[in-house]
Amino acid sequence: MTTEARVAQIRAQRAKKLQSVRVLRREDITPDLLKMWIERPEGFAFKPGQYCTIGIDGIERAYSIVSAPCEPELELFVELVPADEGGVLTPLIWDLAEGDTVSIRPRAKGLFVFQPEWRNHLMLATVTGVVPYVSIVRQYLHDLDAWTERAAGHRLYVLMGASYANEFVYDAELAELAGRHPDLIVFVPTISRPGEPRNDGWTGLTGRVNEVVERSLGEWGLSPDDTLVYACGHPGMIEDVKRRLAPGGYTVDEERFWKED
Repeated sequence: MTTEARVAQIRAQRAKKLQSVRVLRREDITPDLLKMWIERPEGFAFKPGQYCTIGIDGIERAYSIVSAPCEPELELFVELVPADEGGVLTPLIWDLAEGDTVSIRPRAKGLFVFQPEWRNHLMLATVTGVVPYVSIVRQYLHDLDAWTERAAGHRLYVLMGASYANEFVYDAELAELAGRHPDLIVFVPTISRPGEPRNDGWTGLTGRVNEVVERSLGEWGLSPDDTLVYACGHPGMIEDVKRRLAPGGYTVDEERFWKED
């Protein structure tokens, strides 16, 4: 069998594994951020924090799942990468409407998941990097009675950064959940460009996530002995967080969201 024939065979085998699912609805947040809900195939299982692989016209990319496993649909939070900046799939996603279809691979993947053996969980994010944490928080609260029975004693701290306040997207949900469960969840958003007109009226924390993390650790009294740090989003943020926290003995689990699709 020639190399070309073998490649064609592999592609055909992969195509058989793909399922077609409908776009149930979409919500445009800003010109370059949207939320999209797609059908969840029967039997599609995943852990909070994992990703699914969707495609259009044979172009596929992985996206972390916002939904918790207990939810019937798959919710995605996507950032547009324009075609002139190298974007391939997201420009096609931006053309999708309710009722259109995308392909999805049959299995979720990813190791960036909740690790219950740690007591404190400090979750650092930039923009779409908050996605795994929303899934984790939603599922944790769904299973709250079971965690309570086990006397888990977990604390979840979500520290999310963005350039502009309207890029947080899930801030209202996380703030509401933190208000309902103050002994379990702490949510703090921070903006890095407080002087921009887009941020007029902002009264919250300012500074990049990686610049305020050390102060936050001190304020919350989190020690490296019982705290796992999750870092998800821009690779520059992740590298700086590791540089700052590694000397203090903190364990950092990472998931990089490159600005490409």
